[in-house]
Amino acid sequence: MSQDLFFFFFFFLLVFSHSACDSSSPITVQTLDINPPHYYNPKLPPRTLSSSKKFEGSSEFVDLRYHMGPVLSSPINIYLIWYGKWPQSHKLIINDFLLSISTTTPSNDHSSVAEWWRTVSLYTDQTGANVSRSVVIAGEYSDQRYSHGTQLSRLSIQQVIATAVRSAPFQIDHKNGIYLILTSVDVTVEDFCRAVCGFHYFTFPSMVGYTLPYAWVGNSGKQCPEVCAYPFAIPGYMAVSGAGALLPPNSDVGVDGMISVIGHELAELASNPLVNAWYAGEDPTAPVEIGDLCEGLYGTGGGGGYIGQVMKDNQGRTFNLNGTKGRKFLVQWIWSPVFKACAGPNALD
Repeated sequence: MSQDLFFFFFFFLLVFSHSACDSSSPITVQTLDINPPHYYNPKLPPRTLSSSKKFEGSSEFVDLRYHMGPVLSSPINIYLIWYGKWPQSHKLIINDFLLSISTTTPSNDHSSVAEWWRTVSLYTDQTGANVSRSVVIAGEYSDQRYSHGTQLSRLSIQQVIATAVRSAPFQIDHKNGIYLILTSVDVTVEDFCRAVCGFHYFTFPSMVGYTLPYAWVGNSGKQCPEVCAYPFAIPGYMAVSGAGALLPPNSDVGVDGMISVIGHELAELASNPLVNAWYAGEDPTAPVEIGDLCEGLYGTGGGGGYIGQVMKDNQGRTFNLNGTKGRKFLVQWIWSPVFKACAGPNALD
């Protein structure tokens, strides 16, 4: 399901935190942080002409149901396909986000990417198996020659996958593999910037040989940052209200904007890989999924033009999650099947 591009209006807000303190936990020693993050809740004008399916309130109006299909309950192997020319610095930001999902380092940081994925892992299949919390980068392939050109259709995304898996040692992993195709700033994709910033689906055996779950996300940095990298870029008409774009946590509008879209699509891919598991609505060709319901919500108090309580570092860069190697990211919340509401580990209530 693609991520919607615009926000129209917000309903009332009822957001719950799923973080809890365990009184039986051993006492830990914490060092003094001389530069603690500053919490704030910036107000930005809601996007107009929206077809957003976002809902920020209780489950009273949300009929998210399980349709008996599989979820990604086995350890998840991500196979990255870098389509086009990608600077190494951009690859490192995205890799660090993906590596933060399943960190093996014990941490008391409740606002971590790994804790954000915990909400995704609450979704189960008909056997009771949860979405796996084990997520690794199993392989990477760079298609710097634009083997299918710089103008791609939705179908040609599958051709990109087929080209990659025919190139040893990149492999077809039909048991645990998911394929993440990332297109560079100079590649246009069907409906990109107009109707989608990313989408997920599954490959056709006639094209790739197997049914493989995959997701695509594009770098909007030069094409439509005000659409797909919002709120790190905003449309010109919004500036007249006095609103300003937020500073991205890794100093790159396009790539930092991609991070939240990647999170959105991976969460939906894990909980609805064959478009027959977790979604709202009756039409599987246009499902409302766990990312769609919380699109644009990043913290407590979001709604009515506010993105929610997020953090700002001492350089003014905005984030809500901490990752590996000291990285920081701004990633949207996900609908929780437990709280029946949007949830994130940085919730303040």
